[in-house]
Amino acid sequence: MMTPKERLLAALRGQETDRVPYSPFLAYWWEMRSPEQRAQGMLEFMTQIGADPLLRGMAQAWKVTFPGTQQSSATRGNERCDTLSTPVGALKLVYQYSPSGDTWFLRDHPVAGVEDLKVLQWIYEHAQIEYDPAADAERERIGERGLLLPLVGSEMKTCFQSMVEKWAGTVQLTYLLADEPDAVEECLAAMRRISDQTAVLSAQSQCEGFIFWEDSSTTNISPSMFRTYTAQEITAWGNTLHQAGKLLIHHACGHVRALLPLMAQTPIDAVESISPPPTGNIDLDEAFALLPDHIGLIGGIEPVFLKDCTLPQLEQRVEFLKKTAAGRRFVLANSDSCPPEVQEEKLRALSHMV
Repeated sequence: MMTPKERLLAALRGQETDRVPYSPFLAYWWEMRSPEQRAQGMLEFMTQIGADPLLRGMAQAWKVTFPGTQQSSATRGNERCDTLSTPVGALKLVYQYSPSGDTWFLRDHPVAGVEDLKVLQWIYEHAQIEYDPAADAERERIGERGLLLPLVGSEMKTCFQSMVEKWAGTVQLTYLLADEPDAVEECLAAMRRISDQTAVLSAQSQCEGFIFWEDSSTTNISPSMFRTYTAQEITAWGNTLHQAGKLLIHHACGHVRALLPLMAQTPIDAVESISPPPTGNIDLDEAFALLPDHIGLIGGIEPVFLKDCTLPQLEQRVEFLKKTAAGRRFVLANSDSCPPEVQEEKLRALSHMV
């Protein structure tokens, strides 16, 4: 019998495994568990249900600080405003609270024009980065019980995708790229200076693999944007990490059908959270056909399906995925997140199904 860590690493490296690895993605589900259950820790819970803990993004091998930037936050009712103040101006991020989801979501992006880009550029031009041993300490604690995938990327994703999700938004970024491309690219270059260093420092750690929360999807970027901006940064990270013998895992939880041929040209080792509709737009058999053999897939069980399916339907799905992934690099998981309504019984049953 392999240890969970051995099984996961073998699957991601294209080596023989004793069975298909299974590692649930517990985002949103875990936060809604009882305080007593959460106190035991996610690693212990996944071990108890017989899963192979793939601990996604739970540590970093680097630490970034932003000298000269003052951060403040003010909350009024269901609205929160986070302000980044610098000597050259301020950026304001406005969040709205959703009671039904028990989460804050970004409502107003801070970058609307060239002057805002200059503030963001100043923040990153003055940023400092150093090695953080936290990832190595967490790897030591986990041991053979699971595989830790610390984060790479100063924004936990590429700088361009962070522009899309956090700083400017898809619409405003598209206008800025058309009207002020030089200003956008100068800002991205300043951000990349720090972001690329996260891969350099990560390569120095003892961790075997790393992940970034790219959320790749053609619902918010075009293939052309991915080719021009996103792929360059991923390629730089992958080349750095591969020279040190490390894995790079690309989290892509959205509509990736049109992006997979471009992702296939980057030095990634697996796409994490691949999902059929409605969360994604491609199933595993089609995705494997678009990817070379050296790129694996993690996922396959769509979140809404996991919530609503019966146990026989779930077992039928698992058998399809095992047959589809035979001979390929594959880790069975629910894709992207786990709805809080999912019964724990299903998470346990999946361990028996593999």
